[in-house]
Amino acid sequence: MPTLWLDADAAPRDVKEVCYRACDRLALETILVANQRLVLPVGYAKLSAVRVDGGADVADAYIASHAVAGDVVITADIPLAAILVPNRIYVIDPRGELYTEESIGERLSVRNFMEGLRGSGVETGGHGTYGAREKQQFANALDRVLAKALRA
Repeated sequence: MPTLWLDADAAPRDVKEVCYRACDRLALETILVANQRLVLPVGYAKLSAVRVDGGADVADAYIASHAVAGDVVITADIPLAAILVPNRIYVIDPRGELYTEESIGERLSVRNFMEGLRGSGVETGGHGTYGAREKQQFANALDRVLAKALRA
């Protein structure tokens, strides 16, 4: 049975709620990892949280060292996804994009390019608002990936 991991420091509340429902519906071990204290809803037997020491990428390192092939990870962190995908770990971002062997290299290159632009003072903007449409796209993608992970 796969474990559902959530990079919880920056995950939208709606994403967490979708994950809680999936945890409950599938009796799926679900672990939120953050470098801050998390308050978990009560009544979810398979839901837990891990608080890591503060610092850049500490939560990412924890997930990377504990997730195993077949697990599902929710993160917007492309460098973390680039570590996980080659290890046959399913990775979805909070907007429902599934990172694959075919897509992760390009996504990492674009991310690094944009970071370079920001570092030189160029305003690059960011994601738009996270609303009902994005929540639904994420929920649909999570259902598809969890079904695939449970079959494997």
